[in-house]
Amino acid sequence: MFLFKKLVSPLLFPLPLASFLLLLGLALLWFTKKQKAGKVLVSAGTFWLLSLGFGIFAPWTLAPLERQYQPLLTPSSITTPETPVKWIVVLGGGGSYSAQLPSGSQLSAASLARVIEGIRLQRALPGSKLILSEGNIFDSVPVADIMGSVAQELGVASDAIVLERQSQDTEGQAQLVRPMVGNDRFILVTSAAHMPRSIALFRKVGLNPIAAPTDYNSYGGESLRPSSLYPSATKLRKAELAMHEYMGLAWAKIRGRI
Repeated sequence: MFLFKKLVSPLLFPLPLASFLLLLGLALLWFTKKQKAGKVLVSAGTFWLLSLGFGIFAPWTLAPLERQYQPLLTPSSITTPETPVKWIVVLGGGGSYSAQLPSGSQLSAASLARVIEGIRLQRALPGSKLILSEGNIFDSVPVADIMGSVAQELGVASDAIVLERQSQDTEGQAQLVRPMVGNDRFILVTSAAHMPRSIALFRKVGLNPIAAPTDYNSYGGESLRPSSLYPSATKLRKAELAMHEYMGLAWAKIRGRI
């Protein structure tokens, strides 16, 4: 099921879907007499690709995901000597091990942003520990190990780091982190768009994390710039990110996981 999800769901992302529509439309135009159907498919693929590339839908799709939980700017405000926060759980967002690269370059941009936020929070909360969570999905080295290397290189003591190396998705992370934190209070760090699904999955297994979103991709109130006049891969990536999260939420609800 996991491999099926990883292979099939990307076909519904903006670029693969637009490519499929365009290729099918061109095939009909060049090799069949179904000219009208071909024109419709090419037009649909072009409109879909350009509208997402211009970022038309991003304010209505990505921003609502990222604004559900506020960033944890002052972590000291949520802890007291009687009710300390003992753990900062950082969910990995991908990476690829390479002995020829610095550890930070082995992590995806999302993973690196999450680790940095986790370190910031851990330093602000004396006595707390980092739980770095993600296994090895298509690689020989768990992403958690790479995250741990980055954390140590940035000054976190090895005895303040706990690695969760087995999970392959967010649902698995929630299940495997649960026995680690027990009944202790903990902060959950992940990308802002990923936070609603993560919180729902963690609550489903009986946990009540404190949200600390990071890695924002929508900022609100953005001014008109020359780059706004052109489609870009960055805007397409934002549309893909939003679609990935909405698909993940829908799939989790269908399966009764949230």
